[in-house]
Amino acid sequence: MKPVHLLSRNKHFVMAALSIVMAHVSYSKLTVPAIATYFGTKCRYEDVNLHLRDDILFVNKSLMGPPSAACKAVHLVAVLRHGTRYPTAKNIRKLASLYDLVMAEASGPAWWLEGIKSNWTMWYTEDMDGKLVTKGKEDHRHLAIRLAKTFPTLMSRDNLLGERIEFLTSSKHRCVDSVKAFQEGLHQHLDVRGLGFTHYVNDSLMRFFDQCQRFVEDVENSKTALKEVEIFKTSVEMEGVRRKMASRLQIPHSLITSGYFKNLVEAAFFLCSYELAIKSENSLWCNTLDEVDAEVLEYKNDLKQYWKRGYGYDINRKSSCSLFHDLFRRLEEASHYYRLGKATKAATVQVGHAETLLPLLSLMGFFRDKTPLTAENFSVQRGRKFRTSQLVPYAANLLFVLYECRDELRLQFFLNEKPVQFPSMGHPAPLYDTVRAHYSKLLQGCDFNKECELPKVNHMNTEL
Repeated sequence: MKPVHLLSRNKHFVMAALSIVMAHVSYSKLTVPAIATYFGTKCRYEDVNLHLRDDILFVNKSLMGPPSAACKAVHLVAVLRHGTRYPTAKNIRKLASLYDLVMAEASGPAWWLEGIKSNWTMWYTEDMDGKLVTKGKEDHRHLAIRLAKTFPTLMSRDNLLGERIEFLTSSKHRCVDSVKAFQEGLHQHLDVRGLGFTHYVNDSLMRFFDQCQRFVEDVENSKTALKEVEIFKTSVEMEGVRRKMASRLQIPHSLITSGYFKNLVEAAFFLCSYELAIKSENSLWCNTLDEVDAEVLEYKNDLKQYWKRGYGYDINRKSSCSLFHDLFRRLEEASHYYRLGKATKAATVQVGHAETLLPLLSLMGFFRDKTPLTAENFSVQRGRKFRTSQLVPYAANLLFVLYECRDELRLQFFLNEKPVQFPSMGHPAPLYDTVRAHYSKLLQGCDFNKECELPKVNHMNTEL
């Protein structure tokens, strides 16, 4: 069969495809809401990596590269967050309450409010409960292709077929579906057909926080651990957000500034974020908030993550000891066998949660602010390092890449495909042995069982 020139036979198809491309570019540049970069753990990946907004296929642009042209990647450990998901059942109930309140009480001539009341229906249902959405699968398919293009000698066809790429995941369905989507993207890029998807569920690594009794008791189930968040909820800044929303919706202030409905401003924030992340829409709900409001709500959410998953309590970080040791075990094994000239695993892909990534980042000293985040210092923390919108959006990834360079093995760290220096190290890719020496105290200690064990209570017999 002779090749057929596409343009001569399918001009209409090409023009239609071009119009779709132009519409996509126009959307990404013009209609993404101004508050999109403040959504914390509900941020889209492409709103953190803005260069991907202009990449129609999300696979052709990467900011990653070796420390120098003389360096060769020899091992990769990737710790990933699951992709875009539906709201949890708990949040869906909040969204429904906000919708009911607006339908019953809101009034005014604003075009977007009229649009909500006449055209928008509450389509989220509780059975969705955090499940991965189509966009979430695309997040990981695209990520797999980008990593395969960036590290072709590691994420290769031979390594995949030779089972030298290992896949682990949390037991949660959104994580299992994410790792399968990642494998689909890798198979597609490498043109591997008929090979099944193999992964291992390992909650002791990817959901370590559930198994750390001290964390569960002292933080997760504590009524006082998040006191800074509770104080901030009653702050002048949060009260200002509520009053502005009440004014925009022309709802009596008392309905949205007190009682059950006082937390519904965050539901509007979530609705805007979910509609953007799941449906790629600049929702009418986004008009209920401005950038000042979004900055306040982002800080409220960062306070929660700081005190529950980050630097707020020592056990938050220490709960990730098992994952930390597993990471360096893999790197050490790879370095050992590479120096011996023997083949070993080329890469490990591990899929978990934002709650998996944040403690590990904190344990290793990344993005630590000199001053702790508190309810009182919002104004001075605008330039904070600990900003979850930038750290753990959907499909967030921590990439540890071991390179063979002229002067020995070096280790480079990437957060969301962007190079980040290890704390207190001046080189973008320090010697691997230097990194190990830097973390020697954690490598020699940081015992998960000891850190997570609850103190024994001495029950004295006081019977006479």
